[in-house]
Amino acid sequence: MTKSNKLTLWIFVALVLGVITGILLNAFYLPGADNTANPELAPILDNITIFTDVFLRLIKMIIAPLVFSTLVVGVAKLGDIKAVGRIGGKTMLWFITASFVSLLLGCLLVNIFQPGTIMHLELPPADAATGVDKAAMTLKGFITHIFPKSVIEAMATNEILQIVIFSLFFGVATASMGDHGEVIIKFLDAVGHVMLKITGYVMNFAPFAVFSAMTAVVAKKGGGVLITYGVFIGEFYAGLILLWIVLMIAAWFLVKNRIWTLIKRIKEPLLLAFSTASSEAAYPKTMEELERFGCKNRIVSFVLPLGYSFNLDGSMMYMTFASLFIAQSYGIHMSFDQQLSMLLVLMITSKGIAGVPRASLVVIAGTLSSFNIPEAGLLLLLGVDHLLDMGRSATNVVGNAVATVAVSKWEKSLE
Repeated sequence: MTKSNKLTLWIFVALVLGVITGILLNAFYLPGADNTANPELAPILDNITIFTDVFLRLIKMIIAPLVFSTLVVGVAKLGDIKAVGRIGGKTMLWFITASFVSLLLGCLLVNIFQPGTIMHLELPPADAATGVDKAAMTLKGFITHIFPKSVIEAMATNEILQIVIFSLFFGVATASMGDHGEVIIKFLDAVGHVMLKITGYVMNFAPFAVFSAMTAVVAKKGGGVLITYGVFIGEFYAGLILLWIVLMIAAWFLVKNRIWTLIKRIKEPLLLAFSTASSEAAYPKTMEELERFGCKNRIVSFVLPLGYSFNLDGSMMYMTFASLFIAQSYGIHMSFDQQLSMLLVLMITSKGIAGVPRASLVVIAGTLSSFNIPEAGLLLLLGVDHLLDMGRSATNVVGNAVATVAVSKWEKSLE
């Protein structure tokens, strides 16, 4: 068994043990018939998540220097601004198409399943506070946020889209320097390999992070939440599976039978994203596995960072699914024109959000207010958002992997 397979096995074992431990702890966390939490056990559950918090911090520590170094080298190796524009155009064409398919699929499924009308949940007051800030909905706010006022601040806060913009400028400028730029390219290429080496070290802690994450969420939520929201969760995951099938069919047309090799390669980052509910946590490993699959470094380092800002397919589906679910729960009928307008709004406002937990809720909050849907409906989802985030984070990894393979194939850079 290879080292990669061993790690995947340990992550899966940690996932199962976390669920079992969480169920056992939940019996003590909610001991009474009135589901009153045991105050003595609450600090224990908080401490359990230390492993997950530390692991995610270590991953975030790697993201900024890894994105910057690999993207600059990738752009510089493309040779000129024409190549950057050509590959960038193909990349954005795929992203826009995949995003629209994800949004449309979510819209169709929520209209077919009608989860909001089936569940008949008691709704909170319309003026209830959600604790989630709205996303900026203005065109000016979206455009100005893309461009960093300080690259140091962008790296400190892991604003991937801003880092990408600076890296594109830096890479093009470096390529135009000729021999003088070679020194910088070699240095940053070495930095990128060092960061991937660090990733290998950090990944050894992944099973502990997965175990603590699953233990905490199952212990706190228990089986009751799964039963209460079972219809919504089941239908959403059915939608994600359908989206996976669509993405894999697209990948099959590109690489034929090598699709099975691709699935094998991304299974580890996929499981990691699912367990930690963060597609960002799987970024370094996804990059490494795509290069092993045969995608050239210059393509991977260009497409993948952009994908984490523009191609979050799982999050896209969730936004339409959740927004229309809340509208159905309140008995608010939305016409076809209104639903189409919502898709277009989500297409714009979702760009640039980080692949981290609860980022989608921020965009949904802004979208609900734009269509006069009570924002308090978000309270219906907060209890199970982590469980939903696990699925959409894993889907984001699949979507970005397929996108990278697609652009590599179009550029004839797939070994």
